Amino acid sequence: MTDRGTSAPNQDRGTIAPSVSPAAAAADAPATEIPRQAWTVLAVATLGFGVNFWAWALISPLGSFFSDSLGLSALQKSLLVAVPVVVGSVGRIPVGALTDRFGARLMFPLVTALTIVPVLFVGHVATDSYGLLLLGGFVLGLGGTTFAIGVPLVNSWFPPARRGTALGVFGIGMGGTAVSAFTTVALKDAQGVSFPFTLVAVVLALYAVLAYATLRDAPGRAVPTGSATRRAWNTARMPVTLQLSFLYAIGFGGFVAFSVYLPTYLRDAFGLTPGDAAVRTAGFVVLAVAMRPVGGVLSDKLRPVPVLVASFAVVAVGAAVSAFEPPLAPTGTVAFLAMAAALGAASGAVFALVGVVAPAGTVGSVTGIVGAAGGLGGFVPPLLMGLIYGQVGNYKPGLALLAVAAGVAAVYTALVMRSVGQSPTD
Repeated sequence: MTDRGTSAPNQDRGTIAPSVSPAAAAADAPATEIPRQAWTVLAVATLGFGVNFWAWALISPLGSFFSDSLGLSALQKSLLVAVPVVVGSVGRIPVGALTDRFGARLMFPLVTALTIVPVLFVGHVATDSYGLLLLGGFVLGLGGTTFAIGVPLVNSWFPPARRGTALGVFGIGMGGTAVSAFTTVALKDAQGVSFPFTLVAVVLALYAVLAYATLRDAPGRAVPTGSATRRAWNTARMPVTLQLSFLYAIGFGGFVAFSVYLPTYLRDAFGLTPGDAAVRTAGFVVLAVAMRPVGGVLSDKLRPVPVLVASFAVVAVGAAVSAFEPPLAPTGTVAFLAMAAALGAASGAVFALVGVVAPAGTVGSVTGIVGAAGGLGGFVPPLLMGLIYGQVGNYKPGLALLAVAAGVAAVYTALVMRSVGQSPTD
């Protein structure tokens, strides 16, 4: 690692020097000197992350309903619930770069307001057409791009020693998917299929106004110059960006895959009702969300790499147990809850590492690329699981593949990344 006071990439050594936010004053300043505005920004950004993720996850709880009403195959149903992940993933790359350039105060309310359009389209226009649902779901992924807005915003307001904790707290916004899992089916049953989408559109509109009124970019925020395409390419070439992308594809990708496909899996593999499957999925999501800030706090105290190694090892064991499809009570439930906790902690640890090693002025770009990898990591497994189920009638091979991937991630992190994010005195 280079000295803490530098911020240029060190591509030959495969690491990036830590960034120091002008708004954070000194890296070693005590927590009590963090300005009150920083906590306000963190709270509002976390709320916005949750609201937009609620919108992003609206289709998944209704996958079984649309499958029955439209007569979808297992692969078609998998594609429907996975499609919103595409824009929410790939879109993070340009949105992250635009956030570096124009700031989160503009980007957060703008993207939130734009997300209202696909929400209303899906709920009021597309419910009777599989093709229109795919189109609406694709654009609905816009809500998932807000992750690449919030991370650089929060990162710029907190000193390096507290970024793991702050970004972990911001990650609680993942709980928007739990809100969707808990409420969407019940609201549909009570008020009709369009009502959940109308409600979310109203909440998005209210949040867009709140964000514009309260969010502020950090004083002295580093504004990059030059071509956004060139900056994105240079960021993508940094070895640490690629390494973190791989780890986030397993950690957050696993969380996304389960959050969108677990209702279908529980219904097909264990015969649960849609309501029961939705509640159990929400429990999985809540635990993962609760563990994300824990992963950030542990990373601040122990460094991110040990947290990642332990988390991926737990995922590997949990997935291996689940591949045998044991009864849900208690073995299957314990295995899935262990994976939820580990995936949440791993997601928090990855971005604790981003907050330490990304150079000033590139956090949005790095976040966009790493976040895109995480989202795409969640897009492929539902499709693969649907294809496997259609071919062999169970999900065992898919869970076995997850166990192998998590095991590889644990070994790779322990052997290759052990010194990344570590100060010269450690």
